[in-house]
Amino acid sequence: MELLQSLKASSLKSLKRIEFRKKETLLHQGDVSKHAYVVQEGCLRLWHNNDGTDITVQFFLPGEIVASLDSFIHATPSNFSIEAVTFTVVNAMDKASYDSLIDQSPEFGSFMFKGMVKRVADYQNLFLNRIMENPENRYRHLIEQDPELFEIVPQHYIASYLGVTPVSLSRIRKKVGKC
Repeated sequence: MELLQSLKASSLKSLKRIEFRKKETLLHQGDVSKHAYVVQEGCLRLWHNNDGTDITVQFFLPGEIVASLDSFIHATPSNFSIEAVTFTVVNAMDKASYDSLIDQSPEFGSFMFKGMVKRVADYQNLFLNRIMENPENRYRHLIEQDPELFEIVPQHYIASYLGVTPVSLSRIRKKVGKC
């Protein structure tokens, strides 16, 4: 986040501050992503609708970059929706502005590269976590890694992220709370 504040004002004129209400959708699954976002305040989630089943893929907190990357970079329909979990403020940029900033600012390019590498690493860890860990251990890992999520994210979204039902999450929470 410090990078965005330190870049020259002229470089940032293409970024637009946007506020989203809780549960407001930034991108609908099937639409082409026209913006990438940097969360300034609040929380967003990236999710997929699988025949009516809500699958939360990732949560984004202040300082993190959010986009349906494949859709944004290649102008293809998105496999994901992006939704505000809480009141959220973002800095948004369209693809032309993104390309221009990448070309003009090595610092911005480095910032975006680091953000995208973090996303890939998060996805790799999520994949391994899902195939190697049971739901209780996934829950424990999430508490250790992102405890702030439990203060702002509704339990049914956390259950979706962990790959369990809200009832199963309730049982896991009771069991872990007794340990």
